[in-house]
Formats: sequence, C-alpha cells, structure tokens
Amino acid sequence: MSLPSANWNYPTAVKVGAGRVRELSQWCKSLGMRKPLLITDPGLASLPLINDVLQQCRADGLESGLFHQIKGNPTGKNVEDGVAAYKAGGHDGVIAFGGGSALDAAKAVALMVGQDRPLWDFEDVGDNYLRVNVAGMAPVVAVPTTAGTGSEVGRASVITDDSAHVKRIIFHARMLPAIVILDPELTVGLPAKLTAATGMDALSHNLEAYCSPFYHPMAAGIAVEGIRLIKQFLPRAVRDGRDLDARLQMLVASSMGATAFQRGLGGMHALAHPLGALYDAHHGLLNAILMPYVLKANESVIAERIELLARYLELASPSFGTFLDWVLSMRDTLEIPHTLQEIGIDAGQAAKVGAMAVADGSSGTNPIQFTADEYSEIFVAAVNGSL
Repeated sequence: MSLPSANWNYPTAVKVGAGRVRELSQWCKSLGMRKPLLITDPGLASLPLINDVLQQCRADGLESGLFHQIKGNPTGKNVEDGVAAYKAGGHDGVIAFGGGSALDAAKAVALMVGQDRPLWDFEDVGDNYLRVNVAGMAPVVAVPTTAGTGSEVGRASVITDDSAHVKRIIFHARMLPAIVILDPELTVGLPAKLTAATGMDALSHNLEAYCSPFYHPMAAGIAVEGIRLIKQFLPRAVRDGRDLDARLQMLVASSMGATAFQRGLGGMHALAHPLGALYDAHHGLLNAILMPYVLKANESVIAERIELLARYLELASPSFGTFLDWVLSMRDTLEIPHTLQEIGIDAGQAAKVGAMAVADGSSGTNPIQFTADEYSEIFVAAVNGSL
C-alpha cells in the first residue's frame, strides 16, 4: 500500500512521509544551519538511529553535535546544561529529536541560548513573553519519534522547576519549530505500552481542546478529526508496531492535538502537570488514567458537545454515556491502568494536588472552573477508581 506523503504549512512547515528523515540536512541548511546541536534523550542516544542520523548529517556537510542529558520530565537544570553544550560547541541551530521531553527541552534550549534572563522569567504568565530577545533565539528543526505530545508544532515547553516541585510552561510564539519532519519509520520501534500512553496523550489534547469554552472553530474542527484518527489508528499502532500507515496517522493526529490546543486544555492537564512534578510519572499515562474522571466531572457542561462528537465518531446510540464507555473500552484494549493507585500514586497529597491544579494554567480553559477542593476530589476518585 502506498503511504501518504505531503508538505504542509500549518501551523508551520511540516514534511510528512515515510523516510523523510533523510531530508534532515537539507532542511537544516535551508535555515542557515551549518553546525546544529541534536538534542535527544538518553534512551534514544544509545540506539543506532541517532548515530545514523548524525553520520548522515556529517556526510552532508553539517558539523553536528549531540546533547542528551534530559530527564523524562525535563528540568531547568537540563535546559541550562543544554545551553552550555550549545555555546561550548559553537552551534548555530537545534535539531529537536525524540519524544515530548526531548522536544520540549530542545525548544527551551533554542530559546535560552540568546537570553540574559533566567528561564523562569519566560514562564507563560501575563506578558512575560515580551522579555524574550527574539534575535538571540536559535532555529529549530523538530523530528518527533513518538505520537503523543505534539510538541513539534507547539509554541511552548513544559519544564519542571525542581526547587519548587512544579511544572512551568515556558512560552514564546517563536518557539514553534520552523520545520517539522513526520516520519513514521522513526516510531516503529516504540514499545506497545509507550505507543498506548503517548497515543492517549494525543487523545487528551484533542479532546480537551474540543471541550474548551474558548471560541476557536478552526481548532475545534481539527480536534474532532484528530479524535477520529486516534479512534481508528491507535489500536492498530499498538497491536502492530510495524503498521506504517497507523504510525503515520498517529503522528498526524498528535500534531493535530497540539495545533488544536491553541483553544486551551483543561482539568486532565491541570492535574497531570502537578502529578508529573510530584511523582515524576509519565505525562501521557497520567492523562490516560485521569481522562474518564475529568470527563465525568465536566459532564453537566460538555454533554451536548460530546454527543455531537459521538455522532461524528459513529458510536452506537451517541450520547455522553456511550462516549465515556468508548474511552473506557479503549483504555482496556490498550491495557491502560484504571487508577492512579496502580502506578504508585496514593491520595496522601490530595490537598496539595488540588491547590496545584487550580493554579495550573490549563485549569483556566476547563469547561468548569473547579475549586482546589473539587480538583482534590477528582484526584482522589482517580486514585480509587470511583467513577
């Protein structure tokens, strides 16, 4: 079967198709890079893939370097170390290569190489983005190897502030990578469990964007189709990791989710961010577990919208209930845990989690403005499995 191949220019230049990572050097050069720093995670750095990519870049005349000291939930220290590596190597651009942690860290490094303020001065609060020295930012080519975060088409990075034990969103419109390569061949080796967790993360982005109360019909339309693609292709990608069509469609759905959440996110992310900071748990898995509990808490406001979505997805007897049943069935099929307790999280810090959730920026676009106590209740329900 012939796989799709295309060049898109929304929300940035996106090169879609199997084998297109071989164009990496070409696109780096188009941005003026001659000595890019490839930023990835330690797991990928240990695989032949990264060495092959670096060797190809060098054969094409690029003096490429490598930085991979990045945690699963990247920290401010990871970004500082990446900036130091960039400057020490005399680099002139960044290749963001990997999953969400690598992409977020790489984008933050590209921002910070030209700044004289600390990283947290650019947190997405008020007009902090106006502090950025745009001329000092490095160009970025992004190459995702997971289909989940959509960070390759995002204008922000989620970075953990270790000293405060919180995740902070660093934002500037120019953090959006200039060129993105979506190559399904790069995702073939992703284990089934990670494929499932990252795929459910993509679902959470599309779903929360769709449910957001903000007015952005274009984003809502993208979210609806992103959810349909996930419904059709995520089980296939988990069942057979070498299904290139499913892998490609999931990469596209992931990018669609991050494009759609220009409309905002919601309670899943408002809870997942503090839980990731406190427990260092996988972000996509947290969203996957939290999903039905947050949906149920929002039911009174989103039921009508969810019924429309259920019709588009061609669910039997479309309603909020049938959609929730589909989410639960999908999680069972993908072997996603039903409770936070199953991944080692108890309710001992419920009050703290609730307070952190209501302070998280994602809470501002949840369909209902929950209080800290209400977020604590949702969290406890997710710990215990009470729907």
